Amino acid sequence: MNVLVTVCARAGSKGVKSKNVRDFCGNPLLYYTLAAYRNFLRHKPAQTEEIRLALNTDSRELLRQMDNTGEAYLMIERADTLAGDTVSKFDVIKDTLLKSEKMTGLMYDVVLDLDLTSPIRTWEDIVGTLDALLREDRADIAYSVTEARRSPYFNIVCQKENGFYAPVLASRAVARQQTPVCYDMNASIYAYRRSHLMTGTMHDRNAVVWVMKDTGILDIDHEGDLELMEVIFRYFVNTDAKFNKQYADLLDL
Repeated sequence: MNVLVTVCARAGSKGVKSKNVRDFCGNPLLYYTLAAYRNFLRHKPAQTEEIRLALNTDSRELLRQMDNTGEAYLMIERADTLAGDTVSKFDVIKDTLLKSEKMTGLMYDVVLDLDLTSPIRTWEDIVGTLDALLREDRADIAYSVTEARRSPYFNIVCQKENGFYAPVLASRAVARQQTPVCYDMNASIYAYRRSHLMTGTMHDRNAVVWVMKDTGILDIDHEGDLELMEVIFRYFVNTDAKFNKQYADLLDL
């Protein structure tokens, strides 16, 4: 099995200015994804043969940061048609796959996408997401989630046609425990089968999940997110030996 690991990050951001090249706990944000990637290589599943890393970006600064690490990677120039705010990441990943296959002459069975703005992950989360996909032959995609603290059947509401507010999904439940178990997609890790990227769509798919720690729900969409994630990251470094060991790699970058 050949695996392509993708990092897709464009220049600029409306929510947090230039968030993809910001520092996080004293290092470029990119380094935390690379630390998790390097540990994934050390613990890769036995059935993997070739694993390549591809960076899809239009950011000169992000390329400079990557080059400073000495990490081997495929540089995929972000196409202008895939650089807008409303472009689907599914299309960006598919474009990255096709260009990477052309560059390397390899066909990749699975694409693992690691989101740059979700630095609180471990190699076990990456392996777990990949394993979730491979265990279910009918699955097109696996992605990381966290246990939801709210339920669309019970305490997530929206405005209805009559102008009043009610749960997003109709239910007679009188306690959240009576509703179906829900999860929050945290956009940290995605594993796609090549066949789905080639012929499927972003919404029509058979999906399975890997459950991360609930703090893994955090993503950098606002300045406050960055500050809060730094506090949580430092807490994990000080209290979780396995987490600390993984990110000690940052000292070598």
